[in-house]
Amino acid sequence: MQIIEIYRSIQGESSFAGVPCTFVRLAACNLRCTWCDSEYTFTGGKKMTAEEVEHEVGKLAPAGLVEVTGGEPMLQERELLPLMERLLARGYTLLLETSGERPLEGVPQAVHKIVDVKCPGSGEGGSFRMDNLKALTNQDEIKFVLADRKDYEFARDFTLEQRLENKVRDVIFSPAFVKKPSAERDASNCQLDPRLLTEWILEDRLNVRLGLQIHKFIWEPSTKGV
Repeated sequence: MQIIEIYRSIQGESSFAGVPCTFVRLAACNLRCTWCDSEYTFTGGKKMTAEEVEHEVGKLAPAGLVEVTGGEPMLQERELLPLMERLLARGYTLLLETSGERPLEGVPQAVHKIVDVKCPGSGEGGSFRMDNLKALTNQDEIKFVLADRKDYEFARDFTLEQRLENKVRDVIFSPAFVKKPSAERDASNCQLDPRLLTEWILEDRLNVRLGLQIHKFIWEPSTKGV
């Protein structure tokens, strides 16, 4: 499989935010979100076998949390599924970050899926495969990255209409970051003010989690490999 990078940091998003984590970032993505912060994954990378990836992960941490991300990791499903089985067999807690545009029924049940349903402001609205809702469990999460009020209303309506509260562990509303952030480690780099988003969530009495990419508040927002 094509690997962009394998590194150790803290989990910056999801209900695991703040927990030390080893990241396996795969190359390639078939979507082109307007606010994408990982365009460097679209091409390139290093060819590695599942055994080599497992070895690199083991050198960084013999146990704990591992996230497989991209790009879109499910584009390499044939090689990825055996890798996930290997990591689970070693006792890792495994996260998969995916857009949900590719089928997810083959992902091992023990994997915590974090599914990023694209809102209209991403330019990739409608790409989520609705059949994937059947593959989600109460240990999985659905995330919406929001750029404006229209995105918020889409995410709110999707959450309520699909009764996501009863399907998954958490529903996460996360403000998008600007395309070219400044070096400031604060909310000025968010396209949507987190305080405004919080007020909308409270006003509509939504049972969702506010998600901030905390690694972008710890390091400069454009820093890679953290």
